[in-house]
Amino acid sequence: MAIIELKNVSKIYQMEKVQVKAVDNASFTIEKGEFAAISGPSGSGKSTLLNMIGLIDLPASGSIIIEGIDVYDGIKLGIDAKVPLKLDTKLTELRRSHLGFIFQTFNLIPVLDVWENVELPLSLGKSVASTTLNSAQRKEWIEFLLETVGLTKWKNHKPSELSGGQRQRVAIARALVTKAPIILADEPTANLDSKNGDQILELMKKLSSDMGTTFVFSTHDAKIVAMSDHVIKIRDGIITE
Repeated sequence: MAIIELKNVSKIYQMEKVQVKAVDNASFTIEKGEFAAISGPSGSGKSTLLNMIGLIDLPASGSIIIEGIDVYDGIKLGIDAKVPLKLDTKLTELRRSHLGFIFQTFNLIPVLDVWENVELPLSLGKSVASTTLNSAQRKEWIEFLLETVGLTKWKNHKPSELSGGQRQRVAIARALVTKAPIILADEPTANLDSKNGDQILELMKKLSSDMGTTFVFSTHDAKIVAMSDHVIKIRDGIITE
């Protein structure tokens, strides 16, 4: 069953008097539970594509369907489209309930410890976990995630006290804590050495298999591509898979 579907999606930027198509008429599906990679060279449009799936960037045209929900159904899109309040609210709710994010720069809160960084998304909105778990269950779930990513001993440490690989493990646990069915990762191993990068990839592959979570990567890392169930290739904004 398709958990993500794009139909004729384009993203156009106005650069002074020139229009640049960052993504050109992209159509593809990603199945539930897949370990998928959007692969291409720098400037190919892969990060833009991931940001549109993540409902961060607004497409100029086309349809994006997340778990059967047509995100922009009936709403006019365009290069200079303004996001009405109703749509902005919808996008926020869909991000919180359906999507988790892992960034190459970790984006952890420096004044919070590991436990607090992982717990934070549960207080931000109506995710699956925040609406179905009571206080005791939340604690048990966070403990389980920290054990899964190998950080139980470091749960009271601040990000500055962790290695790059450990910080990325915190980011993975934080992305999973809401029980979002889709995790989006933008070059998640780019700032890690090869050993830590390999460990992080193996961990995410295992989590995808064990939890049935769909992982979608934006990457030019050959190792991620080789491990993926589904590779979507993009060059100059055009899907070439």
